[in-house]
Amino acid sequence: MKNLLTDIAGVRVGHAEDAKAATGTTAIIFDSPAIAAIDVRGGGPGTREGSLLDLASTQERIDAIALSGGSAFGIEAGAGVQAWLAEQGRGLNIRGAVIPLVPGAILFDLLNGGDKGWGRFAPYRDLGYAAAVAAGDDFALGSAGAGLGATTATFKGGLGSASAVLPNGIKVAAIVAVNAVGSATVGDGPWFWAAPFEENDEFGGRGLPARFAPDMLRMRIKGGPAASARENTTIGAVITDAVLTKPQAKRLAMIAHTGFARAIYPVHAPTDGDVLFAAATCEKPIEPLVGLTELGTIAANVVARAIARGVYSATALPFPGALPAWKDRFGG
Repeated sequence: MKNLLTDIAGVRVGHAEDAKAATGTTAIIFDSPAIAAIDVRGGGPGTREGSLLDLASTQERIDAIALSGGSAFGIEAGAGVQAWLAEQGRGLNIRGAVIPLVPGAILFDLLNGGDKGWGRFAPYRDLGYAAAVAAGDDFALGSAGAGLGATTATFKGGLGSASAVLPNGIKVAAIVAVNAVGSATVGDGPWFWAAPFEENDEFGGRGLPARFAPDMLRMRIKGGPAASARENTTIGAVITDAVLTKPQAKRLAMIAHTGFARAIYPVHAPTDGDVLFAAATCEKPIEPLVGLTELGTIAANVVARAIARGVYSATALPFPGALPAWKDRFGG
């Protein structure tokens, strides 16, 4: 176990970035089509093929997921991932016509100091393709891929991942690009809201403060309380090797979304576009009631840990006035 999404067999992850524009894309590639669903909690989401994942839709399996910066421009990242899959002959085969199915979600990173003067076409289709080409078992955390340009209310955001094994041997893992309107840390201190779920000091081992002063619970959002604070959204995926139906994957996404609330304060705001995909590679049977409940419980913990790891691992952008990274303030 590497404490990464790729601890789930048959799942690979790749990043591609544009350092000048301070943005990037992350591709999640399934070696075999996976059962998938989506749960949207933020008030300003941006998704690709979201309707495909609705429970009323016929198709159950997908080939990949694209996570990207770029706001609505970043939707094109999914087309790049799709192009790479098509070259591999991967996708839904309808009488010889092969159509790769690639849902995706985007976050807003257009005002982070990077040069977004990219001309007629934004770079995200090419970034999506490059991320798919780069997909493998190991991948960077922090300011990488879709997390390169991400920020939070108090510190640089980033891309995080975490994994766990249930007592029955089923695995679950998460990947999250953290660009929240709120904060992943308590007040102005080093403590992560996700601290109760931390394993092996994976985000600093600082625990929670000995007591909570009123100021620690004050709302901290980008630009302050009077701002419109539209430069946000946390997006991610939780994946398991359990055998799930599409409705069960939807329930997993819903329960696992609790991890956002455990790790970000405030969360699911009107100007967040918080989205969580859930997918199952369907290798190991699971009891459909208590078993799924336990899976969701651990999945929510894993999502919270991934969020904290994304912020903990991030490095500041090299622009004047850029938010500091957590490690700039508190060390390793």
